[in-house]
Amino acid sequence: MRPMWSGAISFGLIYIPVNMYKATEDRRLDLHLYRRGDLCPVQYARVCKATGEEIDAKDIVRGYEYEKGDIVVLHDKDFTRAYSRRTETIEILEFVDSSEIDSKYYQRPYYLEPEKGAEKVYFLLVEALKKSKKAGISRFVLKNLEHLGLLKEEKGMLIINQMRFDSEIRRPDSLNIPTGKKVPARELDMAIQLIDHLSTSFAPEKFKDTYSQVLKKAIKHQADKGAVRQKVPPQEPAEVIDIMSKLRQSLEEAKERENAS
Repeated sequence: MRPMWSGAISFGLIYIPVNMYKATEDRRLDLHLYRRGDLCPVQYARVCKATGEEIDAKDIVRGYEYEKGDIVVLHDKDFTRAYSRRTETIEILEFVDSSEIDSKYYQRPYYLEPEKGAEKVYFLLVEALKKSKKAGISRFVLKNLEHLGLLKEEKGMLIINQMRFDSEIRRPDSLNIPTGKKVPARELDMAIQLIDHLSTSFAPEKFKDTYSQVLKKAIKHQADKGAVRQKVPPQEPAEVIDIMSKLRQSLEEAKERENAS
């Protein structure tokens, strides 16, 4: 595995250089879009909604519509100011019992390994967390976003679970959840017996992504029968909608401007 982030854990005056790795794999199949009939590949472009013109990436800015029609444009310096805090540090803010954390707050786990020469202080924190049975509420910046994390010891190593901020959790106040309902004792006893009968130790390897497995079998089955061949050269998609002519015209004009400059 290649590290996706390198930095350090900041723990009081302790500084632990680490590498971060994804602890999970994406399950998504890489499917593409094609036109029915000739399987012409469908691609998307950055297009002005008002005129249909294709927009060059260098001419695109980020902004926020704070009122209908009123847009504030944000510049690089605004984002730099927002992330003025060092982005290479996992800063431990406080320690808690991990059992206090509601599962709704967990988002994505990452493995942390010590860089060469940092093993001693890395395992100092590992043992301290293990013996104290505590986890560190941490703050770090990843992919230009600030995240909350729970740094904990697991099987002799450090793992940080990216967490949601409280403002990201939607409140269920508007849901129609009945309260004060009395459950017949006989039905409750039977439900508890059923829970007891189905109870076991959690073994995550028992559970498979059956949706992807079935989809992959369908793909293999179709491939074994013979994949449908495209009826048009993929590099020359047929021009069937007006937006394509507008995009092509815009691209030619952009090239002419580029050659003229």
